[in-house]
Amino acid sequence: MPAPREQAQVYLAKLHGKIDALASSFAAGNINRLQFQELYAHYQRELQAVEAAVTLSPTSDEWKDAINEGQSILIRRRNRASVLGFSIYENATGMPLHSLGQFKVDPALFVPMLSSYQTATAEIFGGGMRSTQIEGGQWLCFVPGRFTTTLALFNLEPSTRQLKALEEMQGLFETANRERMAAQPIRLELLVCPHEYFIGHPI
Repeated sequence: MPAPREQAQVYLAKLHGKIDALASSFAAGNINRLQFQELYAHYQRELQAVEAAVTLSPTSDEWKDAINEGQSILIRRRNRASVLGFSIYENATGMPLHSLGQFKVDPALFVPMLSSYQTATAEIFGGGMRSTQIEGGQWLCFVPGRFTTTLALFNLEPSTRQLKALEEMQGLFETANRERMAAQPIRLELLVCPHEYFIGHPI
């Protein structure tokens, strides 16, 4: 059986590995900034506590009292962004087609942004999706398509992976409803909305 100090060194190496994996996970877009910051702080606190315990009592197992296994999972869950609601707008007219979930954003806040977004050149916006923080710490995401633009409201900043899932959902929505959206006026009752699944389910 390794000595307590050697066991602690093995655990510290494991923590450093978790920190490296955390950086890679953020770089890959799997977690948002808040998750990164809180997980990094958690790992640093644990590193410092274990190192201090080993310094004070190198021959005892007291360093194990500083371990907080499972806490990182709770931090990830607590700070994962979730969709509160959607609002779908027709590109040709700028008129709202449908709202789902709890999309409680003052139209005065986002309609000018949506109008600017739709009329801006692809050079300015890169022709893709954008997200921005709004009042109350919520995040509003603009997901453009050929016929419609979906606005998604998150409780926290979404990760890159979550934004990618929204982009795929928008493409699926427009593919499934292509014929129905080409006919004017668009009849909402004939459309299928994959958006519904993401309300109350993690992306």
